[in-house]
Amino acid sequence: MTGKTERADRVSVTRERILTAAERLFAEHGVFAVSNRQVSEAAGQGNNAAVGYHFGTKTHLVRAIIRKHAEPVERIRERMLADMGDSADVRDWAACLVRPVTEHLAALGSPTWHARFIAQVVTDPSLRALVAEETRSSPSLRRTLEGFHQCLPELPAEVRAERGDMARQLITHMCAERERALAEGTPTPRASWHDAATGLIDALVGLWLAPVTRDS
Repeated sequence: MTGKTERADRVSVTRERILTAAERLFAEHGVFAVSNRQVSEAAGQGNNAAVGYHFGTKTHLVRAIIRKHAEPVERIRERMLADMGDSADVRDWAACLVRPVTEHLAALGSPTWHARFIAQVVTDPSLRALVAEETRSSPSLRRTLEGFHQCLPELPAEVRAERGDMARQLITHMCAERERALAEGTPTPRASWHDAATGLIDALVGLWLAPVTRDS
């Protein structure tokens, strides 16, 4: 049993090193600009086939990175939902969209690469559907979106869809920009991830409650 346990531990460590190296390289260069060989080398693996052996295709590797971070974000959002109850305040639900992500990024320390990794993935046409699929699998996020939309004023379907796209872009790319600035040691508009989340929540509430201009 000891031998099997030691081997399982070695496999777990190797997989984690590959995930960390891949996330950093994908964040900095883009997913399809990075080869499995480069990931293996960055993870300290002498075998260039290590990525394929442990994860299969690059899509499987991307999915594994997404799921690695989804679990702690899910736990934070579940806690927030339990504390919030049946709030009718749009701001509370907007916070439930933003703060689980920023709280997780803050807990990772600095530098981090996850926000930039997600920004790279969602801008790749071949991988965007993967993110949407993984997002739909989150029970806490589905509950958050239901509560959020129940609090919104009546909006035309096309406006609701448009603002949903805007909100996703805002959260994804503002987090990525802050993460990049922290990694490079350049100034950021807000002093902490908590404060950055507050600014994002303000912007989301303003976005969703803005008047709708109807063309004549």
